[in-house]
Amino acid sequence: MKLILYHRLIVVAFIPFVLLLSCSGAGKIPGVTSKDGLNEIVLSLNERGELFYNVKHDNAIVIEHSPLGLICDDEDFSRGLTITEITPVGEQREKYELIVGHQKNVDHVFNSRSVILKNGTGAFLTIDLMAGDEGVAFRYRFSEERKEKRVVVKELTGFRIERSAKAWLQPYNSAGNYTPAYEDFYFNVNIGDSIKNPRNKSVGWCMPALFNVNNKSNWLLIAESGTDGSFCGCHLNPNSEDGIYKIEFANDNEVVTLKAEIKNNANPRYTLPWTMPWRTIIIGDDAGEILLSTMITDLAPASKIEDTSWISSGKASWAWWSHDCDGLASTYNKFTDLAADFNWEYTLFDAKWEASNRDSATLDYANAKGIKPLVWGYSGDYYKPEKRRNTLETFKEMGVAGVKIDFWCSDRQEAIKTIHGLFKDAAEQKLLVNIHGCTVPRGWHRTWPNFVTAEAVLGTESYFYEPRFPAKAAEQNTVLPFTRNVAGPTDYTPVALTIRKFPRLNTAVHELATAMVYTSGVIHFADSKKSFESLPDEIKTLLNETPATWDHTQSLLAEPGKVIVLARQKDAQSYVVGINGTDKELPVKLNFEKYSSFSNCTLISEGEDPLMDFSVKTLPVTSQWSHTFAPRGAFIIQFNK
Repeated sequence: MKLILYHRLIVVAFIPFVLLLSCSGAGKIPGVTSKDGLNEIVLSLNERGELFYNVKHDNAIVIEHSPLGLICDDEDFSRGLTITEITPVGEQREKYELIVGHQKNVDHVFNSRSVILKNGTGAFLTIDLMAGDEGVAFRYRFSEERKEKRVVVKELTGFRIERSAKAWLQPYNSAGNYTPAYEDFYFNVNIGDSIKNPRNKSVGWCMPALFNVNNKSNWLLIAESGTDGSFCGCHLNPNSEDGIYKIEFANDNEVVTLKAEIKNNANPRYTLPWTMPWRTIIIGDDAGEILLSTMITDLAPASKIEDTSWISSGKASWAWWSHDCDGLASTYNKFTDLAADFNWEYTLFDAKWEASNRDSATLDYANAKGIKPLVWGYSGDYYKPEKRRNTLETFKEMGVAGVKIDFWCSDRQEAIKTIHGLFKDAAEQKLLVNIHGCTVPRGWHRTWPNFVTAEAVLGTESYFYEPRFPAKAAEQNTVLPFTRNVAGPTDYTPVALTIRKFPRLNTAVHELATAMVYTSGVIHFADSKKSFESLPDEIKTLLNETPATWDHTQSLLAEPGKVIVLARQKDAQSYVVGINGTDKELPVKLNFEKYSSFSNCTLISEGEDPLMDFSVKTLPVTSQWSHTFAPRGAFIIQFNK
């Protein structure tokens, strides 16, 4: 039996009680510092009892004097606060295994403490603080018990970013038939810039939000972790005031697929006790440290699935991109054959399979071939728990291995609660889950390892829908790994080679490399059976052998918007993959001394026609390796024993 490993260890350090009492007035409050001494978060109260915090990295301020606090329907925790207790510093260890991720084995130690405050009416609010070697985090918590639900009317949390910093931010789209779904471009903006040229009307900025601060010497990723059905998904205000980006809740009208379920506005509400999501600030001296961070999963709840032996990552054929899901059994069977030919584990039957009365013959054909079928569903059909459980049970009986549930288009608490209910009910049937048209994950693949991937990304379907996508795709492929993919597995649907409505500008190798840069528990390959069958044998072998997820990843070059080069390892397989995000040639030099034990390597780069052709060469392994990226190009190196 394969288990997700999990261990939490708390060691308490003694702090004299007199220290706790001495901090009850205005001023600086003892904070918490990571064990390596680099990351620190400290709270403070002003004379009006308003709460603030700041964050330092290596003694340099990265977030300065930013507001905290909540305004609830029954209590105000925005002012008039006093400290009643500061707990001793504790040590918390997060040791676990990720089925889907850049790293398989995670082992991080955090220092933690809690600050308990009281407002003018005597109501209590706890702020939990965490500091680790990848950053800091905080969350709000109400510890008392109460049957009546409390509503948070406003969260005051802000993140003050220096005005000279630069940012990569994604617009948070207004509610519509297909929005919000985190399917917009990340724009390189100045602090305080308004939202310009989004794909849809927008009301704020998404998280994760990436910032380059302190004269470009530090990188920050602001994100959420552990959001469950007790809270909504959050975004940031559209225009920073004095460099402060503030938390905003989901909007009331994000109801396209859940109209029947709406009884309240979108403000989060829950019975007490109530523990809210972590506000997570990942910090790095290099953008590659942001990309590799597991802090979002570190702070998410441990796995709720004891036996995960039935969960496996893999690759899938997918008819929709090339056939617009024509719903024909012959098409589905053709893509089952494609998966079998390439030794892929899965095939996905998209939307029109559901509409065609759930053709069990296509499932039988796939299972007979040893290919696990995944099937599409509409999110609006999954809000009622009994109906959801019955549907998933029926799917399991029919031979389905997992579900793709689409068109959530909401960050409301009701949607988040239903998504978690889907994870749980699917796990009981031993079904994998892929969510689309959805909010961004928040470390959920640790808590529910059967959650293998999610969209929430402007992926290759945009060659059909977005005229700006071809010109911006290369740049975005060197931004999203530092933003969206840090939050959780990303269903980018790579290897889209056929020219579609908006013609591709990336090289063929670039499109191939996206399958190895983005991390997804199940990789759904775009394009037709004919396109895959026409590939050179060496590329077919790569698509056959390349893992879907990784044991270890190292960042070799990391400059968002320009270049990314990763070293990936799975069991005995070792690869280096790089992408050029610019439209110019880009020279790179890499140190390959760690690969000296390999006899040679296979280099895949651009062929005679970069848009369509591949070059495959066998090279000796040298300690220093130089290469010039083609414009919008890429390379893949496989090291051979």
